[in-house]
Amino acid sequence: MSRVPAIWFPTIRSGSGADVFTVRLTDELRRRGIQTEITWLPHRAEYAPLSVPIPSVPSWANMAHINTWLPQRFVPKNLPILATAHHCVLDPALKPYKNLSQSLYHQTWIRFLEQKNLDRATRISTVSQYTKKSVQNIYRCHAMEVIPNSVDLITFKSIPRQRFHTPFRLLFVGNWSRRKGVDLLFPILKSLGSDFELWILAGLRTSEVSALDKNVRILPRCKDDFEMATLYQSCDALLFPSRLEGFGLAVLEAQACGLPVITTDGSALPEVIEDGVTGFLCPQDDVIAFSEAVQRLASDPVLWKDMCAAARKRAETHFDPEVILEKYLSLYQSMLAECI
Repeated sequence: MSRVPAIWFPTIRSGSGADVFTVRLTDELRRRGIQTEITWLPHRAEYAPLSVPIPSVPSWANMAHINTWLPQRFVPKNLPILATAHHCVLDPALKPYKNLSQSLYHQTWIRFLEQKNLDRATRISTVSQYTKKSVQNIYRCHAMEVIPNSVDLITFKSIPRQRFHTPFRLLFVGNWSRRKGVDLLFPILKSLGSDFELWILAGLRTSEVSALDKNVRILPRCKDDFEMATLYQSCDALLFPSRLEGFGLAVLEAQACGLPVITTDGSALPEVIEDGVTGFLCPQDDVIAFSEAVQRLASDPVLWKDMCAAARKRAETHFDPEVILEKYLSLYQSMLAECI
């Protein structure tokens, strides 16, 4: 077997950060001359795998990189497998934010899928220390490598700015769910008053858009990373009161674009931002703490500029795609070495 990695990614298109992870990683691998290919499977492959044909394994592939949610029907039997856990939905901390059908689906089907993949995998990786601990607590699985997500530092870049907008412009990016803390957004904004506005990029349901304040702007979905980066660059800070994150990709992207982040002091988020340096970590569900953190930032232009610079620096120092790619290449190489 060749010692040069040639990686196949059989991947269910879920419309989540896991898709972004796969695309960005394969792009970086190709830039290094590593042969890769994504075979996209429809979302129904997750919950109705028998309805989706089994894709052919590329003849050139000497390993596969999968998400831990991939049904065994699509996992190649004769290749080394790297399984990546992006988020542990069986984490007890998630229980209050799931309905009965979601809980049953996760406790039965997803638990079954993940256990099979964790048992089958040659190696396992996760995107944060928090996710590693959560997965290990649930499954008691063997050693796991923590490799954080990276960000394209060329596309997601900061632009020179001397001052924030008036009104101070907050941005929220994420799915419209209680887990993401969306029920806290409007109470926070109300406590801040008319000197602040909130831009929202999320898959909103029409029933939830009604009765929005005049200082709230609902944004259409961005077409690509360039539009996403422009959006970050157009705002003054990211407001992200999420209750649980396996990593926090929006937090990283915002920092790369030079935005301070006001987020929750919990789950994986303290691994991504540095409290008091690149943003503020607030107690979960504490509307007053979030409001005070925003007000502190918006009342001190020097602090805001310092945090903008520090946010970009942290993205460069800790989440450089070249550094992250080296960690994956080392992991791939060790997998191949084990199979010789």
